[in-house]
This record gives sequence, structure tokens and C-alpha cells, in this order.
Amino acid sequence: MHGHKAAQHEEPGVLITHVRLYNAFLAVLFAGRRGSLDATMAAASGAAPGDRVLDVGCGPGHFARRLAEIVGPRGEVVGVDPSQPMIDYARSHAGNAPNCHFEVAAAQALGLPDAAFSVVTSTFVVHHIPPEKRAAALEQMHRVLRPGGRLLIADVYPTGQMAPRLARLLGRLTLHRAPGPEGHPSVDPFTDTDVRLLAVPLRELGFSGLEFTEIRPWTRYVTATKNA
Repeated sequence: MHGHKAAQHEEPGVLITHVRLYNAFLAVLFAGRRGSLDATMAAASGAAPGDRVLDVGCGPGHFARRLAEIVGPRGEVVGVDPSQPMIDYARSHAGNAPNCHFEVAAAQALGLPDAAFSVVTSTFVVHHIPPEKRAAALEQMHRVLRPGGRLLIADVYPTGQMAPRLARLLGRLTLHRAPGPEGHPSVDPFTDTDVRLLAVPLRELGFSGLEFTEIRPWTRYVTATKNA
């Protein structure tokens, strides 16, 4: 199991450091419907009162706080993100959700115990992780999820002729790309975002019951259950 020290020093890939710009980006991208989208995905995650939930790549904490409302005072939500500014923002806005906690950690190096969570979610995050490290991130999600627990992974899936161009344009205004090997920019964060590409690695890890759902115009998510 990776410890906290390893999590802090793991190269995270693409970091989002400008919280206000990111929030504005989401408002434009989802045309003010992000709250409705979060409610739909939170319900799809299977989170229930009393559950312990991990939100990987929690960003400013909006979805984590939505999950905290569902699990209630007997449950707990832990949000992790490699961006310190995002975690600082999430912590400062968690006053109405005392059962919601936030930590700095990369998805591929979670300093958390095995089988500690009933539900693991990750929304609009996987495309930020370098392709060569996505398998490790999925392995970590599988490791911290209890047998029989539920996984939900959502990502951007733009449709139409203009949508991909708009997504990339808005992304360039808000995203800080961590440098790749030999100083080259890391992968474009809006490529390879179709969660259907995760079907094979998820099944190989020991997930079953995969279901893919599309929410137009920007979102596709997969839900799965960790085999007992």
C-alpha cells in the first residue's frame, strides 16, 4: 500500500490550480446544469446513508459535498486531489458538510487503507492522469474499495462538431499542464476521454456488472461492482 509520503511525491499529470477559472469553466461547459448532473451521478453511484465514500480527484469538492448529503451524519466522504489549491478551496467550503474531509493525494498513489470504502467515485479526472499511469490509478481505486462495493467513473465525452473544439479552447484557459518527459507538454487532457475504453482494465482488475450511461452533451459514466 502506498503511504502519504508516496502520494505527495507522485507525479499527478495535469494539475488544475486556478479554482475560480475552473468553476467558471464548469458553469459554461454544463450551461448551469452541473448540479443536476451531480445529482444524477450521485444517485447512480449507489451511495446510501451510512456509507463511507471516496471521491478521487475531488477538485473544489462540489460532488463530494453532494455525496456527503446522501451518506448523512452516520457516513463519511473523503475527497482527494493532487492540487493543493483545490483541496484548500474544498476544505474552506465544507462547513455545511462536517462528514466530508479532503486530502492531497494523486489517484495513482492513494495513502489509504485497503477495502476502506463502500463506494469510490471519480468524475472528470481520468483524462488528467498520464496514460501510462491510468492503470495504477484504477488499481488503487480497486484496492481501497471493499468487496461488493460500487465504482463510478465519469468523464467528458463531447458530442457534435463544435463541442470538442469548445472543450479544448476552454480547457486551455483553465488548465496547467505538468511537463512531460524532456520538457514536452503532457497529453492533451481532452483526448481519450471515453470511459468505454476502461471496460477491459476494469474487468481484468475484478469488476463486474459494468454499465455505461451517456448524459448529453458532455458526459459519459460507467458504474461497476467489485467482485467479492
